[in-house]
Amino acid sequence: MQDIQAYIESGILELYALGDLSSAERAEVEAQAARHPAVRQELTQVQAALGLYAEAHAITPPAGMRERVLGHVLANLNSPVAETPATPASRPATSSLRADVDELVQSRHAETTTSTPVLPLNAPEPVAPARSSGWAIAASVALLLSLVGNALLYNNWQQANGELVALQNDNARIAAATQANYRQQLGAMQEQNAILRNDEFRAVALAGTKAAPAAKARVLYNLATKAVYVDVKNLPALPADKQYQLWALDNGKPVDAGTLAVGTAAGDSLQHMKDIASAQAFAMTVEPAGGSVNPTLSTMTVMGAI
Repeated sequence: MQDIQAYIESGILELYALGDLSSAERAEVEAQAARHPAVRQELTQVQAALGLYAEAHAITPPAGMRERVLGHVLANLNSPVAETPATPASRPATSSLRADVDELVQSRHAETTTSTPVLPLNAPEPVAPARSSGWAIAASVALLLSLVGNALLYNNWQQANGELVALQNDNARIAAATQANYRQQLGAMQEQNAILRNDEFRAVALAGTKAAPAAKARVLYNLATKAVYVDVKNLPALPADKQYQLWALDNGKPVDAGTLAVGTAAGDSLQHMKDIASAQAFAMTVEPAGGSVNPTLSTMTVMGAI
């Protein structure tokens, strides 16, 4: 019911009665009136009010009167309401609109005073036009101000509706990104689970050295595919310009197996290292960021044999 009331107060029924809607918009108003008795009743009242106004003012308006009235309505849509008395240079659109209405009434009054109709002898005394003109002026000004207010409400409603649509679109994008992240994490967990359950991988425990007695890590080495993964258990934190580098010892010769990601902590996911053709042991040293060609033996942190 609230949406129907907002539709009634939007000003579109008055524009329909004035004939300022497109064919599609007129069809929409007629459909709403057919579906909702409240819309149909309000439209009937608006049309009746405009009919009475037209009968009371059945004159040809000055040239450009209609364009000026519509221009004032549109200008008022984009003009803030003044909080202080306006100067003549910055008069609100409603003052100018009232001036146009007064101009129309004055022209009607001039016509009625210059041409006095001939009445029959027994004709009743004509009613003085002053009171009816005053009511007509008040009704026309009230109608035009109502159109302006309804147009402002309709404009605000459209703006709020656009903001709601934008918010819904943002929520949909966030939900899609979150789902994609969850799917990626789930895929990584499934891959790690497959590696841990694969009997082809040999688990090589790497124990801490004198440089880091509490350090622990594990290497998963596939003798068939030569794939190598590292599972960090406990490694001391490193400065930003340092990285852990894994070495495979093949007949006592160190072979580079790759560097661990910067900031690797215990419990992180398995890290895929370089494939190693042959190895009897693995060790890990601390090297400058990017790795070294040869290991820095004095920084060896963990080591373990197959």
